[in-house]
Amino acid sequence: MKYVKADWDPRLPGFHVDPGEYLEQLPRLSEDLPSGARKFATDADHYNFRSARCVKDLELSNVHVPVGRSESMSIRFAPNAWKHEEGLLVEYVGVAYFSMEIRREIDWTEAQTVVLDEITPTPDGCVHEIALTDATVLVRCSDLRATWGDG
Repeated sequence: MKYVKADWDPRLPGFHVDPGEYLEQLPRLSEDLPSGARKFATDADHYNFRSARCVKDLELSNVHVPVGRSESMSIRFAPNAWKHEEGLLVEYVGVAYFSMEIRREIDWTEAQTVVLDEITPTPDGCVHEIALTDATVLVRCSDLRATWGDG
């Protein structure tokens, strides 16, 4: 990620997380984000670690990669029982690129949980990068829609 810090620190041991630089840049970046991505990225609770609607600590539940070009791609996150009241569904439209790199280096967590994420504009949409405890997800798309709830 370019602005958000979500780095493993073996001295803790744990993650050093800091969305500060991204939040400073977000007013400028958001001008060029598509509407759905802008709404999600600029939500006041998105990076508020005490909020039940902060993405940090959500658990990766399902990744749907469509076969047909007309379908949308989606990633579902389950709520963390200690923090969230509901899960999150992120649907991606016009996906041009998707990758998921899994490292399997941390053995103390059962699920892949969100450390933090970052959404940045591109000429044709946006890039959504999600740092998980043991993986990184990267999606380049024309827009995205994030919906809280378990339905």
